[in-house]
Amino acid sequence: MELRVLRYFVTVAEELHFGRAATRLQMTQPPLSRAIRQLEADLGCVLLDRSPAGVALTAAGSVLLDEARTLLARADQARLRVAAAAGTATLTVGTLADSAEQAGTRLAAAYRARHPHVRVRVREADLTDPTTGLRAGLVDVALTRAPFDTTGLATHVLRSDPVGAVLRADDPLAGRDGLRLGDLADRPWFRFPDGTDPVWAAFWSGRHAARRTGPVVRTAHECLQSVLWSGTVGLVPLGHPLPEGLTTVPLADMPPSHLVIAWAGTGPGPLVRSFVRVAAAAWPSAGAATA
Repeated sequence: MELRVLRYFVTVAEELHFGRAATRLQMTQPPLSRAIRQLEADLGCVLLDRSPAGVALTAAGSVLLDEARTLLARADQARLRVAAAAGTATLTVGTLADSAEQAGTRLAAAYRARHPHVRVRVREADLTDPTTGLRAGLVDVALTRAPFDTTGLATHVLRSDPVGAVLRADDPLAGRDGLRLGDLADRPWFRFPDGTDPVWAAFWSGRHAARRTGPVVRTAHECLQSVLWSGTVGLVPLGHPLPEGLTTVPLADMPPSHLVIAWAGTGPGPLVRSFVRVAAAAWPSAGAATA
């Protein structure tokens, strides 16, 4: 059995749908289906019960899923040990705004315990690129906040945080228990530079980016300082640390912000796959990976 085919099988078993599995694997469905049928032929048993609604694991398929996960994890560990012995095991992690503070401590400790000999480099990006350099190949994995354009990328949600408006403490609306975006429609909001990921910009601009008239900002620090000095309005995850003189008020009509890890959807290496597994174990109630 080839490790590549075992990865295919594990993905289909996790998705229980060939179409979704093919999307996650960044391939078309026919070669995926052929690979699984060939695996069944090689093993001499049916692994998946197929129906128009999707697929279900047979008893043999359930056994293979457990064994395949173990084999793949051992293969990744072997690659990592060889790379570490050769002095070449390096992982570059991209971070954005508060992502390192929100998840970095727990995740760093867990990853160091699992891979003490892997060198981890950290690259902090500004708000123009929520993938933190992932598309440009500057990082191997990103610790960031959604939403953003995930074309060609895979993501895994670590936690979800409600979103609030950040205001000066002396703002007339600062004492409210809650607000709606309409309450802030006539306020100046900070803006992002041209070329910023449009999905990201629309979310953090309260879905009305075209109407924003405030200063252009590139970092979370600049966002907060523009509120403090200019009375600009912006959005932050509730619980984000704020300087003195600022406060947040929950927004009832804003969806939550997801703290995620993101990686290239095609052919992630063993270091990245292990990073994803460690993160998923550190946040066991988090959402499933998506592509």
